[in-house]
Amino acid sequence: MSYKRLLTVQDISCLGQCSVTAALPILSACGHETCIIPSAVLSTHTGGSFTGYTFRDLTEDLPAICRHWLRQGVSFDAVYTGYLGSTRQAAYVREIFQTLLKPGGKIVVDPAMGDNGQLYAGLDARYAQAIAGLCAGADVILPNITEACLMTGLEYREQADEAYTARLLSALLDLGAKSVVLTGVSYEPGTTGVLVRSGSEQRYYQHKHIPRMFHGTGDVYASGFVGAWLKGLGLFEAAKIAADFTVDAIRYTLDDPEHWYGVKFELALPGLIDRLRAEL
Repeated sequence: MSYKRLLTVQDISCLGQCSVTAALPILSACGHETCIIPSAVLSTHTGGSFTGYTFRDLTEDLPAICRHWLRQGVSFDAVYTGYLGSTRQAAYVREIFQTLLKPGGKIVVDPAMGDNGQLYAGLDARYAQAIAGLCAGADVILPNITEACLMTGLEYREQADEAYTARLLSALLDLGAKSVVLTGVSYEPGTTGVLVRSGSEQRYYQHKHIPRMFHGTGDVYASGFVGAWLKGLGLFEAAKIAADFTVDAIRYTLDDPEHWYGVKFELALPGLIDRLRAEL
């Protein structure tokens, strides 16, 4: 049985079903020992109707945690990064890649920084470039189309075609990533999907688009992907399982208009586990 120890570096949004509060239960449900380094602590995430949220930057804690773990002989089979608390953290995360990964350990970068053509509140172009630098040498990166454009400098388009996504994928691979899972790719009305590129191989998984915006679905998707991939599934199989899991989480939330700030991914965890068991 595959039992891996992985580290995720991203913020703790105390309310909002995103970042660590999504990653930790999802990765644990997939059967992995999941350790965390919080990049920041926020009272809520920064989207939707939340205003006046608290934000504590934990940049100075990252190197201290890393040094302590080095003294303890701690190492990881994989490191998975999400939203970081500051541009400076990119250098510290790169040090974590270099010092805490086991030989052959995997790096997954979810460049969580924006959606719908815009950066998240509090982030700027310097942050986008710092995260683009983290993609160099990553085994897999998981951008949406907005994040792909922010990191590569290509123009953002609401409507994608195959020529446009081909340009995005090429530009993302030029950053130095080994493989790309591009999310939110829609070629036809009423559909969306994920585009997986590894070397010369490219595959697309299309599913129904649910026309309602939910916060945190990128984090739910990324965590589902990492959990499935580290169980030994191929990139495309992991990408497909994560997409189906995310759609399930959205469907569990659709009938609750008060639950606008996230998705009820907890209710979809049994389905995720069943899919993994069927594949393994």
